[in-house]
Amino acid sequence: MEVSGIVKRVGGTQQISASFKKREVVVTTEEQYPQHISIEFVQDKTDLLDSVREGEKVTIGINLRGREWTSPQGEVKYFNTIQGWRIEKSNPAPAPSNPAPQGGAAPSTDFGTPPSMTPYEEDDDDLPF
Repeated sequence: MEVSGIVKRVGGTQQISASFKKREVVVTTEEQYPQHISIEFVQDKTDLLDSVREGEKVTIGINLRGREWTSPQGEVKYFNTIQGWRIEKSNPAPAPSNPAPQGGAAPSTDFGTPPSMTPYEEDDDDLPF
């Protein structure tokens, strides 16, 4: 599954135990009713967020995780997490390489007349097949 949107926040790496670390990113979806989705990256995947900046548009590959927990009083609760495993920045639209001068006309798109095309002539064929 994937989630796409604008990065709202990139959290720091949290060392939960000697052998477990995590890092969260919040992405705001671009839809009629935007959602702020918190996505958790764990272990070596935390490094994927090093180059991500707030305001960038991204697509994140995710897995849904769920677990059951029983309290000391015997009450059973369920928890869900969204775990990221891939993040890709969306490329912004390229800027025009030769924009129109201010107040002037747009550059011409006339590339001239194409060269004439001559039909295939069998006599000039020197290929061995």
